[in-house]
Amino acid sequence: MSGGPVARVLVDSPLPQLDQLFDYAVPERLSAVVRAGQRVRVPLRTGGRIAQGFIVELTETSEYAGRLAELDDVVSGVPMLADDVWRLARRLADRAAGNASDILRLAIPGRYVRAEKAWLADQTAPGPLPVDPPPVTGYDEGAVERGLREGERMTLAAVPQPVRLGSGAWVGAWAVTLAEAAARTLADDRSAILVVPDYRDQEQLEAALADRVDPSRVIRTDARQPGAERYRGFLRAGEPVARVIVGNRSAVYAPAHRLGLIALWDDGDALQAEPLAPGVHARDAALVRQEQSGAALVFLGHTRSVDVQRLVEVGWVRAVPRARAVRPHVVVTENQAAADERARAARIPSTAWTAAADALRAGPVLVQVAQPGYAPSLVCDTCRQPASCTTCGGALTSPTATGAAHCRLCGRSAADWRCANCDGTRLRGVTAGSARTAEDLGRAFPAVRIVRSDGERPVLTVDSTPQLVVATRGAEPIAEGGYRAVLLLDGERMLVRESLRVAEDCLRWWSNAAALAAPGAPVFLVGVSGAIGTALATWRHDRWASAELAARRELRFPPAVRVATVRARREHLEHALAALDELGGAIDVLGPVPEDSGLERAIVRADYGAANRLAEVLKAEQIRVATERRRPVAGQPVRKAPTLRVRFDDPEVS
Repeated sequence: MSGGPVARVLVDSPLPQLDQLFDYAVPERLSAVVRAGQRVRVPLRTGGRIAQGFIVELTETSEYAGRLAELDDVVSGVPMLADDVWRLARRLADRAAGNASDILRLAIPGRYVRAEKAWLADQTAPGPLPVDPPPVTGYDEGAVERGLREGERMTLAAVPQPVRLGSGAWVGAWAVTLAEAAARTLADDRSAILVVPDYRDQEQLEAALADRVDPSRVIRTDARQPGAERYRGFLRAGEPVARVIVGNRSAVYAPAHRLGLIALWDDGDALQAEPLAPGVHARDAALVRQEQSGAALVFLGHTRSVDVQRLVEVGWVRAVPRARAVRPHVVVTENQAAADERARAARIPSTAWTAAADALRAGPVLVQVAQPGYAPSLVCDTCRQPASCTTCGGALTSPTATGAAHCRLCGRSAADWRCANCDGTRLRGVTAGSARTAEDLGRAFPAVRIVRSDGERPVLTVDSTPQLVVATRGAEPIAEGGYRAVLLLDGERMLVRESLRVAEDCLRWWSNAAALAAPGAPVFLVGVSGAIGTALATWRHDRWASAELAARRELRFPPAVRVATVRARREHLEHALAALDELGGAIDVLGPVPEDSGLERAIVRADYGAANRLAEVLKAEQIRVATERRRPVAGQPVRKAPTLRVRFDDPEVS
């Protein structure tokens, strides 16, 4: 047992065997400056390497019997790892069979010395806290305020309409709801973390906050910021001052002072899912942080995700009803051929075509399409077989009317393409993207301005003048006063995407677009009927989510169960699956099946009560495989270190 100042350090490493705290002696030259939470450099015993890590805690003794290595140096005198963020990262990593350092890499930005010095020199105090802010409007009187005060977990259905702020800007009503909730929290001298999918939502939310909160109390953090600006915002968030922190999914880890509210807008959006290991969804991180901190938690959306529906049905989250029913005027219409040739070219039924023409006399009309580009899907003009790349087999696409077709995967030109089925050489477009739709509508309405908004040409707002706005899902601009009509095209095509959550995603995309309509304006859902069409028309998303959850329970699909995807070489995968036998009937295994990478994949489904134990077993298997001794074989190349990859709640299978 060693004595003296001891720093317990989490080493920043992706290796699973290093996902633990290591004890280092604090040298006398650093004893006056070392503090918990600092980023430090430490020696590793293998190869004499130096690694970075975080001091999690300082103690006087160590259980290690040998001589401790000393800290090499302190990277920054500013503590960057708050204790509550460490506990959150450790809990989430254990839950996902991952490394805590991988989560901290998302939570804590890289250091910028100049930004740090500027922050240390800045002694400016933030502006005043809100005084007696108004209640959160649109819901039963006092229901949301009580939940904020008592730290409840709530789900709210957003009011589906655009509203005008005092500044004159137009935003979705959801942004006002979050701004009002944040102002109430800030008035109690507590911080709020507001998590949104992307910068479009962030712009609306910041505009709504500007009407209710002193701007110096708001911190923006997102991946689009320059590194130095993001680092300085992170340092400001850790100050002992109540703030409102607005950002994308990684903002849920912000070091907020006296956290009083965590709110997620549109938790079902795919951008809320973290693609980097260990792949913790922002919703799950928020749930764990709420449980640890006692802050209020709000899920807000036009639709309710099936995951939140499960939490409502098990009593973990409370659904707060709206004060009065507000819903768009949705018309479900068949995709019948229109009498007008121009309407047929634009894939618009007669009733929707007539309504759009009438609405254009009063203001803008929104047309939502499935994909960007000109002809996203191409087939052989002779035999109608889908056209694929002769090099990699990927689908061919045409981004513009005059541009050559190319492969979506490898980007190779299809100038010398030849059909493998009939030897034909001519291509034909079978779908129309945003560019083609805009072109067709431009011919149909020659005197009307056409605006195109997609990932390549984003448009955030449009004015109230008559214009046709063609946008891909998720890229719809906000219109002043709302759209006078909304046309939701390509519904059938959206629903054929291979995904367990395709119906849930489509309902969310359509609902978010419908919520941009002016009060009373018609919203046409083209070519979709059945339960999902009824859910949109009646605006009873909770009923649809409940029925969807019941169906998934019967089939043991997520989120009724937790799912872990395990990938490894055959011998390692077989050993890992054998280790799961101790869990008994609480789990079941699908596969294994081979993959192109030479690995095999198995999907393990587990009841929630067994999921933590499943994560422990799989993490132990990861460490066993990573530390396996590999003997070199003469005459053969050295093999790469074996890996066993684990991904809980994998979006590809859930």
